[in-house]
Amino acid sequence: MANRKVAIIVSKGGLDEVYPALILANSARMSGIDAFVFFTFYGLDAITEEKVDHLHVNMAGNPTSPMPTMLAGLPGMEALTAKMMMKRMTALDLPNVREFIELLSDSGAGLYACQLAMEMFERTAEDLVPQVQDVITAGDFYDLSEGAQIIFT
Repeated sequence: MANRKVAIIVSKGGLDEVYPALILANSARMSGIDAFVFFTFYGLDAITEEKVDHLHVNMAGNPTSPMPTMLAGLPGMEALTAKMMMKRMTALDLPNVREFIELLSDSGAGLYACQLAMEMFERTAEDLVPQVQDVITAGDFYDLSEGAQIIFT
């Protein structure tokens, strides 16, 4: 029987949007499933050195937010919400995003940046955290993760 594989595409950069992808990839690796993670568009923020430690939570326009949109859109609310979320995650003993990236890399997960998104946002490989294995095209990612279950986040 062939190894199980999962290919996770991370297209959003909010703290609440990045964590599910990292948790899924980590759970896959812990279960012996090969995991490939492709960061594209705003998902690049999770692997960009200057941004990885400063991801926010966008509450404005979130239909499940208990916070009124008018209040959620006030300056500083994204950072405050992210801080509250991180406090709760720390209490649950979850690693921060940078630590999760390191954990995934150490476990053998493949971490890749999207070439087109890198060009669009004028980023270079030097802008990325060192755990990123390569900057590749979407086609390269399909080839790399052939036979994998694809999850788009």
